[in-house]
Amino acid sequence: MPVSLVVMADTHLPRRARDLPHALWAAVDAADLVVHAGDWVDVALLDALEARSRRLLAVHGNNDHGALRERLPEVARAEVEGLRIAVVHETGDAKGRERRCAARFPDTDVLFFGHSHIPWDTVTPNEGAPSGLRLVNPGSPTDRRRQPHGTFVTAVAADGVLSEVTFHPVPREPRP
Repeated sequence: MPVSLVVMADTHLPRRARDLPHALWAAVDAADLVVHAGDWVDVALLDALEARSRRLLAVHGNNDHGALRERLPEVARAEVEGLRIAVVHETGDAKGRERRCAARFPDTDVLFFGHSHIPWDTVTPNEGAPSGLRLVNPGSPTDRRRQPHGTFVTAVAADGVLSEVTFHPVPREPRP
């Protein structure tokens, strides 16, 4: 049975925004699995996502401290519909990322990561995965940095494959 995913990272609440964008909350409410690749900053968002998500797979990031580090691992793993997923915040420099990640996550089909705030979707050869390791960074829905807009990702996991990967642009919402 297909599993719908929503993937986010680098939310930095409440420093970069007071809340997640409305479109992202709607995606959370519709998803079977919510993935957060770190840099929450405040535990209130973790509490809210745990309350609203059917299932949450999440890690802490370099800007997360205290309760966030106590409650969240550095690396999270799950098998979803035959798809071996890992989540981590940092993967290092873009140069050589595919090679490093394939070596670090040999038994993984998809690696979700964050940190750079830059949307990323590549596949690299990996002997542990028949079609290669797919690396996906959803960008940031609240802190676009040098990107034209914020982003988050929706996707579907079914029969060991990640499909329908869509990067959703997030227009800036005014602060009240």
